[in-house]
Parts: sequence; structure tokens; C-alpha cells
Amino acid sequence: MPLDQERNLPLWAHLDELRGRLIRSLIAVAAGVALAFWKLHWILEQVILAPLRPEFITFQLLCRIGACIEQFPSLRLQATAPAEQFLKALVLALSIGLILAFPYIVWQVWQFIKPGLYRHEQRALRGIVFYISGLFFLGVLFGYFVLVPLMMRFFMSFQLTAQVENIWRIGDVIGLIAQTVLATGLAFQLPVLLWGLSWAGLVTAAGLAQGRRYAIVAAVILGGVLTPSPDVLSQVILAMPLWGLYEVSVLIVRLSERRRKPWLPLSGIR
Repeated sequence: MPLDQERNLPLWAHLDELRGRLIRSLIAVAAGVALAFWKLHWILEQVILAPLRPEFITFQLLCRIGACIEQFPSLRLQATAPAEQFLKALVLALSIGLILAFPYIVWQVWQFIKPGLYRHEQRALRGIVFYISGLFFLGVLFGYFVLVPLMMRFFMSFQLTAQVENIWRIGDVIGLIAQTVLATGLAFQLPVLLWGLSWAGLVTAAGLAQGRRYAIVAAVILGGVLTPSPDVLSQVILAMPLWGLYEVSVLIVRLSERRRKPWLPLSGIR
């Protein structure tokens, strides 16, 4: 269908198309959930609980740079409610399903809004699905391999007194790891967010560059908050990617401003 005809479809047609894309997205998530349930035991043992063990790759790499953890605290897991393990298995499977289906969901959203854009806007957004998905998976990996093990290591080693033993609920562990990984995946959308704000005329590369000092301070503070550990190394490890995201955002906005023709408004002639 030509672009003009797609833009002039009645409201019910747009709603029907939106319903279809939502259904397809839900089917993709359901497929990911089914796959997660199929390998649920392996995922729990080899993925979810792996950052709680001293042989996890992050701790091995820390040893190679001289930050080896000599004594790894012991930890016991338990379930305190009849349905806790089943319900948290659903949460885990749903989280994995969302992660696996994320690129397809973004593609469905893009296909829905694409007909409403002018051709120069479509060209400017070419590859947006790839960029959003890539940043999301980069954030997921960062959360899982960096944030989760350092955070869990601190909580495992913190004790008010030696008489108190760490016995965690398995549901809390699964929930915290799933929330952290999904949150970092979404946080890594900062370059895309700032690029979109620049196209809307709300931010500029010059303004972002002037706020660099505040961004660095915010990255250091967030590095200390997200990893409540007195270890300076862990705070720096977290602060550097956060600052790097901001610098990438500044570069993307600057390149976008250079490529954008000043005489072509966002709602100009196709």
C-alpha cells in the first residue's frame, strides 16, 4: 500500500493493525517463556545462581587484575511459601521471554509507526531496531556480568554480626537478578533517548557537552549507589560505562546535527 494511503487509514484500521502486532509480540514472548521453561533447571543452576559462586567468570577476571576475593562467604537458599518456587519460576521464564523477544517487539513497534513518518524521517531512523536491540542486549550483559555479581558479592559478605547467617529466599534472588538485568538493559537506551530528544529540538550536543562535568559526577554517584561496596574498583567499573554512555550520546547527537539539513524541518516535504 502506498505511503499516503497508509497515513490516511481510518482509526479502526490503525487499531486493528495495532492489535495484530500486539498479538504477534505476545506470541513471541510466549515462545521465549516456553523455551525458558524447557531449560528452566539449567537456567537456574548455570545462569541465575552462577554469579553467587566464586568460579564465576567476573570473579576470575578480578583475580587476574589483582582484586581476587580470598574468602567467598557461604550462602543458603530456601523457599518460605508453598507457591514461591513456582511463582518465581514464572517470573524467571517471563523475564527471559521478554529478553529473547525484545528485538521482535521493537521491530513490530517500528513497523507500526513507520507508515506515519515522512520519507526523510524513515531514512534518519534506518537501523533503529538494530541499535535499540544492540544497546538493550549490551545493557543486559553488563547487568549480568558486572552489576549482579558485584552487588551479590557485597550482600553476601555484609553481616551485622557473625551470629547471623545469610539464608536468602530463592524468590528474592530471582526477582532481584531479573529486575537488575532488565533495568540495565533499558538504562542503556540513553543514547537513543537523547538522540530522539535532539531531533525534537529539546537537547543539543553543545548543551550535553557543557553538562559533561555533571554527568561524570552523576556516573560516580550512581556507581557507588548501585554497588554499595567500599571497594573503589567496583565503583569505577560501574561508573565508567555510565559515563561512556553519556559520551556516546553526545557524539551521536553531534553527528546527527551535522547530517541534518537546516532547511529541512521534521515535518517537511517528503
